[in-house]
Amino acid sequence: MDFLFAVFPIVLLIVLLTKPNGMASHIALPIVALVTWLVKLVWFDSDPNQANATVLLGLLEALTPITIIWGAIFLFKTMELSGAMDTVRAWLNGVTGNRVAQVMLVGWAFAFLIEGASGFGTPAALAAPILVGLGFPPLRVALVALVMNSVPVSFGAVGTPTWFGFGPLGLDDATLLQTGFNAAILHALAAAVIPVMALRFIFSWAEIRGSLVFVLLSVYACVLPQLGIAAVNYEFPALVGGAVGLAATAALARFGIGLGGTDSAPHPSDVSAGQLVRATFPLWGTLLLLIVTRIPQLGIKQLLNAGEPVAAFSLGGLGQFSISPALVISLQGIFGVAGPEAAWSYKALYVPALIPFFLISGLSFLVFRMNRGAIHRVALESWDRMKLPIVALLGALVMVRLLMVGGEASMVQTIGGTFADAVGERWRWFAAWLGAVGSFFSGSATISNLTFGGIQLSIADQLGLAPATVLALQSVGAAMGNMVCINNIVAVCSILGVAGQEGAILKRTVVPMIVYGLVAAVGALLLLS
Repeated sequence: MDFLFAVFPIVLLIVLLTKPNGMASHIALPIVALVTWLVKLVWFDSDPNQANATVLLGLLEALTPITIIWGAIFLFKTMELSGAMDTVRAWLNGVTGNRVAQVMLVGWAFAFLIEGASGFGTPAALAAPILVGLGFPPLRVALVALVMNSVPVSFGAVGTPTWFGFGPLGLDDATLLQTGFNAAILHALAAAVIPVMALRFIFSWAEIRGSLVFVLLSVYACVLPQLGIAAVNYEFPALVGGAVGLAATAALARFGIGLGGTDSAPHPSDVSAGQLVRATFPLWGTLLLLIVTRIPQLGIKQLLNAGEPVAAFSLGGLGQFSISPALVISLQGIFGVAGPEAAWSYKALYVPALIPFFLISGLSFLVFRMNRGAIHRVALESWDRMKLPIVALLGALVMVRLLMVGGEASMVQTIGGTFADAVGERWRWFAAWLGAVGSFFSGSATISNLTFGGIQLSIADQLGLAPATVLALQSVGAAMGNMVCINNIVAVCSILGVAGQEGAILKRTVVPMIVYGLVAAVGALLLLS
C-alpha cells in the first residue's frame, strides 16, 4: 500500500496529461502537487510543519529555472525584434545551395548551439521557422526539429538539466561530472543514427547517401567537442559543441566537403562579415560571458558564488534570511525545521539569468539601437511566454520536493525499492525510458530529472549499480523524450501553423526515440558496466 500511495501522484499526473482533452501542464502539475501534499500528511503521517516547509522550499527553488528560461526567451526575443534573426537567416541561406547541408546547418548545428545556450524549446522555435523560410515543408520541418533536438539536451541551457535537474540529490561534484560524461558517451553513440533518421523525414535515402560524409562530419563536429568538454565540465558541453560544430558545418558546406548533388555552391548573399558579427552578438556575447564567469582560474566564478552574508536577520517563523555581497540570497530553518531539507539559496549573479541573458539583452538594445517600443515588446512578449511555465514549474518543484523529503522513508525511496525488487539488475534496460516518460509528460528534461532522479538514484543504491551510470541513462532518456514531448509538439505545430497534426507527428517521432533508447541501453551495458 505504501508503494501504491507513493506512486499515485505520478500516475495521476500521467492520467491528467494524457486523457482525452487532457489538462495542460500548468493546471495538472499544481493539482498533483496538492495531492502529493495530502498523501504525505494523511497516508505517510508526515509532520505538517515539515511538509509545509517542503512546499515553501519547492516554491523558492522554482526561481532558478524560471529566471533561466525567462532570460533565454528575453534574449532571443531581442534578436527577433531587433531584426538580427533576419540577418542570420539571410546568411544561412547564402552558405550553400545543397538542401541536406541547409538542414544540417540550421536544424542540427545551429539548433545544437541554441540548445546549449538556452534550451527549453528555444532551438525548435528558432530553427524550424528558418527551415520553412528556406522552402522546406512545415510538417516535415516539425519532425526534423523535434528529432534533431535531442543529443545536446542533457547539457542544454548551460547544463541546467544536469546541475539543476540532479541538484536536489546532493551528489558530490565528481559523481555529477561522471554522470554528465557518461551521458555524453551515450549521446555520442546515438548521434551516429538519430540525425540520419531525422533527415529521412525530408529526403530520400539516395539524397542522404550522396551527402552522408558531410552529415557525419557535421554531426561529430558538434558531438566530439561536447564529449570532450563533458569530461571536465557539465555546464558547457552543448554550448561549446554547438559553437564549434556550427563553424565547422558552415565551412564544410561552403567548400562542399562531403556533399553530393548538383546544387552545392553557395547562393549569393548580401550579408557582410561585419553585419553577421553584429547580428550574432547576443549569441557570441552570451557564450563569451558564460565562459569568463565559469572558468575557476579567472577568479570571477568564486566572486559570483561568494556566500558570506553581509546582512542577516530573522523573518520570525519563516526562517533566517541572509544576503551576501554577490547577491547570494538564503533562507535557513524554514518554519523552524532544521537541516538541508528546509534551507534554500539563490545565487542571483551566478545562475545564468541576470548574467548573461538579461545583461547581454541590455547591451543588445544598444548594439541594435532598439527604440523604446521594441524594448517594450521584448519585455511584454517574453512575459507572455513565461506566465504559464511559471505556474507549471512551481507545481513541479513542490511535487518533486514532497516526493523526496523524508530520507529512507521518502516516497521516492519507496518507489525505488519496489522497482528494484521487481527488475533487479535488468533496470539498466528500463532506466532511460523512465526519463523519457518524464519529458513526455512534463515538457522538460530538467523537470524529468527533478522528478525521477531520486527514484533512479534509489534504485541504483538498492541494486548496487553505479549511480553515475543509472543517472546518465535517466539524463539521456529525458533528452530523447524531447522528441515525443507533448508540449514541444504543440509548440512547434503552433509556430509553423501546422494544425491538427500532433498525433501524426507523435506516431512518427516515437520510432527514433525507441532506437535512441535501445542504443543507450546497449551502450550502458557495454561501456559503463
